[in-house]
Amino acid sequence: MPETLIRNAHTVLTMDDARQELTGADIRIRDGAIAEIGEGLEPGGATIVEAGRCVVTPGLVNTHHHLYQTLTRAVPGGQDALLFGWLKTLYPIWARFGPNEMFTSAQIGLAELALSGCTLSSDHLYLYPGGARLEDTIHAAAELGLRFHPTRGAMSIGESQGGLPPDALVEDEAAILEDCIRVIDTFHDAAPGSMCRVGVAPCSPFSVSRELMRDAALLARDKGVMLHTHLAENDEDIAYSQAQFGCRPGQYAEELGWTGADVWHAHCVKLDGQEIDLFARTKTGVAHCPCSNCRLGSGIAPVRRMRDAGVPVGLGVDGSASNDAGSLIGEARQTMLLQRVVNGADAMSAREALWIATRGGAEVLGRDDCGRIAVGQRADLALWDIGGIESAGSWDPAALVLAGPRKVAHLFVDGREIVRDGRICTIDLEKAILRQNRLAQRLSDLV
Repeated sequence: MPETLIRNAHTVLTMDDARQELTGADIRIRDGAIAEIGEGLEPGGATIVEAGRCVVTPGLVNTHHHLYQTLTRAVPGGQDALLFGWLKTLYPIWARFGPNEMFTSAQIGLAELALSGCTLSSDHLYLYPGGARLEDTIHAAAELGLRFHPTRGAMSIGESQGGLPPDALVEDEAAILEDCIRVIDTFHDAAPGSMCRVGVAPCSPFSVSRELMRDAALLARDKGVMLHTHLAENDEDIAYSQAQFGCRPGQYAEELGWTGADVWHAHCVKLDGQEIDLFARTKTGVAHCPCSNCRLGSGIAPVRRMRDAGVPVGLGVDGSASNDAGSLIGEARQTMLLQRVVNGADAMSAREALWIATRGGAEVLGRDDCGRIAVGQRADLALWDIGGIESAGSWDPAALVLAGPRKVAHLFVDGREIVRDGRICTIDLEKAILRQNRLAQRLSDLV
């Protein structure tokens, strides 16, 4: 891969341990990594990217998504429903999906994330109708060029057994574990700089058995992969846990081996003080999804309290049927605003929100090779053009989540340019959008 030199950046927000901010710096990219940072670097034969009107940040990290849901945005029956009612509206639609729907929706969702500055995304795929498989999304990410952390989700308790999902969408638990082994053995790459790591992710405590939760944790640790699920998302979630398990979600997670630095939970809106202390003590991660939590009326997660206690926190856009967008820079802004609503205007700075969206997310996903700009780190970089109307008049262009562009000018993943001059340059996005809209129309006609 030819070298790239990002030259004369207006500001570089490194997100390193010292939180250095550099002005007029150059960044040399070689073999997918950051090879050199300094001023006036010799270009040699490198491809030059002029960054005089750009703020350069580490690529943003998305710690929770359901990419398949980009095909069911703004479904009328689910627009004003709470979580459980929203799920019951959408399950019958999702049951009509197959491999093509999974591939196309993943590619659209990941492209949308890329335009918002994301270079690394997780995905939680927990239903496999019509012959769909996890690799449908893995192939979509590879074609686009995003770093990917897919998780093999699952549901095993259907309506006939007191669960929430319809029986047609649940799987046999032995088959679930067998397929987890298959996708880990086939696609998981634990090496530094990996473009694909696989996790194990039963959907939620209300859609799988206690035994599957326990066995999934044992399997994941045997294979050396991470664990992910939903937890304490709203009041209904808490009530279900207390009624079915006789305890709060945090205690349930701890009893089944679902705490530790190799675990991250989505939402955690309703964690109480003891659960926050548990997560801090065990370094259990949290994927904070503020826009989805607002959209579904779930509440405001106690992110300020979590971070003060030492809980690792990253950001997630969540599924595009409950957001209904996929802008990670938008999630950073929403995180900052909501913590200020609850705790006051000084509760979270613009820079802290961006730190959570970059370094914080990388730490939650166990990636010490991403999330900061330093020599030796992978070259996952977002360049934000501050010469446009969004930043006009800003006294602090680096305060991107207060006043800054919503889309990147350039995006590099492992040194490869994915976005150039504000456009996806690795796939034909217009054709993908047409495919997506045709699939969405077909699904709508069947309802």
